[in-house]
Amino acid sequence: MKKILSTTLIAALLMGVGSSCRDEFLQVQPTAVLGDASLANRDGVNFLLIGAYSMLDGVQTNVGSPNADWHGSADNWVYGSVMSDDAYKGSTSGDQPEITFIETYNIQPDNSHFAGKWRAVYDGVARSNDVILMTSRVTDMSDAEKTQARAQARFLRGHYHFEAKKMWNMVPYIDETIYNPLDANSTKVPNDKNIWPNIEADLKFAYDNLPERQTQPGRVTKWAAGAMLAKALLFQQKYPEAKVILEAIVASNRYRLVDNYFDNYRIGTNNNAESIFEVQFSVNDGAAISNNGNRGATLNYPAGTGTFTTCCGFFQPSQNLVNAFKTDASGLPLIRTFNDSDLPNDQNIEGNQAFTPPTSNVDPRLDFTVGRRGIPYLDWGVNTGKPWVRDQNYSGPYVPRKNVPQRSDAAAGWTWTGNPRQNANNYRMIKYSHILLWLAEIEIEQGNLTGARNYVNQIRRRAANPTGLLRNGTSMAANYVVQEYPAASTAFSSQANARDAVRMEQRLEFAMEGHRFFDLVRWGIADQVLNEYVRVEQNKRQYLRGSTFVKGKHEYFPIPVQEIFNSKLNGKETLKQNNY
Repeated sequence: MKKILSTTLIAALLMGVGSSCRDEFLQVQPTAVLGDASLANRDGVNFLLIGAYSMLDGVQTNVGSPNADWHGSADNWVYGSVMSDDAYKGSTSGDQPEITFIETYNIQPDNSHFAGKWRAVYDGVARSNDVILMTSRVTDMSDAEKTQARAQARFLRGHYHFEAKKMWNMVPYIDETIYNPLDANSTKVPNDKNIWPNIEADLKFAYDNLPERQTQPGRVTKWAAGAMLAKALLFQQKYPEAKVILEAIVASNRYRLVDNYFDNYRIGTNNNAESIFEVQFSVNDGAAISNNGNRGATLNYPAGTGTFTTCCGFFQPSQNLVNAFKTDASGLPLIRTFNDSDLPNDQNIEGNQAFTPPTSNVDPRLDFTVGRRGIPYLDWGVNTGKPWVRDQNYSGPYVPRKNVPQRSDAAAGWTWTGNPRQNANNYRMIKYSHILLWLAEIEIEQGNLTGARNYVNQIRRRAANPTGLLRNGTSMAANYVVQEYPAASTAFSSQANARDAVRMEQRLEFAMEGHRFFDLVRWGIADQVLNEYVRVEQNKRQYLRGSTFVKGKHEYFPIPVQEIFNSKLNGKETLKQNNY
């Protein structure tokens, strides 16, 4: 289900709902919201539902929003990756300095990025509630059809609230009993309750009522709802409850690890056998305006004076992340010592000067995740290093790779030029690899270290396949060495060691996908990991000097100050600020 449907149909049919979705906190009195008789039927409910799906990308394209595309990006590249040890902001020091404040833990409630993310998720909440409210008005839908529409809307509502919970912790929960699109004050409710039970209830309803398959790609299924519910349970350390659902997903035999790791990041293999839930993107699809591609990642392409001359050079992998992909002589990760020395790079080496890529052992996932000099970069040729980067001194020598389309993807309507720069590469929000590694986490907490090792080894077995990383079509581009953990491995000799091994595997498998910071927080180790990261990394990136991650303060972002101001009801603010 491509976003093209949302942009054309919403523009034509949902002008009133568009006003309500602008975000209730903006105090804009909507007109004709849910009042158009053309919506009170099966097609109208579907139009509204498509509108709710369309906010999965986090980009407000049809409501006159002043937010930049990347503020609410589906992949959370700013909040989940740049805020972590995976990535630098990139580009240059003067470009998007608001992200630098986030990267250096100088987070303030007037940062425009937080406002953009807040509006995006609560826009999604409003649209989901629109669907649920409308199902009570239609007369040409059966009870079963209404249940299916409500189940999809409740999944989406649960997801959007989940995003808010990860970001700000104490946030308001707004359902159809609170939300009144004709009353801008209806949603001015306090954020004084833990909303995990509400999120669980929405996702559980979806899990219990949705089919195992959908005819349209992008529509949520029973198993996607179950995976999201299990993830919410993991965030609360509810391991037994999560395990039952995750094992049911495995037993369904609906999903498998695809043979080639990079098939999870290619346009041509969108919605593959490993994908459980994807945010759908398309380009060159007949839309009057180009709103359907991955606009949230519009900044995140190589930039420089060489092969790539487009904007913007953001989201550059950190040296710490690159080092994490080193392996020992046995092909296993250097879990505790990977950052003792740097994998050599071409920092400050001109593109016309000689450079030999390092020959030490690395995991192939490194070069499927990171663009580095001397290594083939998709089908664009060998990365020539410095010419592909706007400012190596500021943001390092590496460029992102997972989101970037291949040259051959131009056939799908994508080019390096144009504004906004976007592509049809879906964002795989939940994959079967998530399921396996979440199960490994649970097995560790329940004392089954052998079971955890077996799950991890499934991931590593696939990771050992370097297909697609040939130089000149004949030899491997680097010394790729990955092996499974043997039964006698010290990495699984104790619960503490096994935890570290699984957490390392999650980092390697999902690097640069917007999960890392939120994982560090839910594991309770964000302060330890990030302060150690800064201790070493500040010698490479001077702007990190003096940065300190404070436990109990920086795990969650401040609620946007404008939202607190706009939450006033009878002169009193209903939203309370976080401890930031």
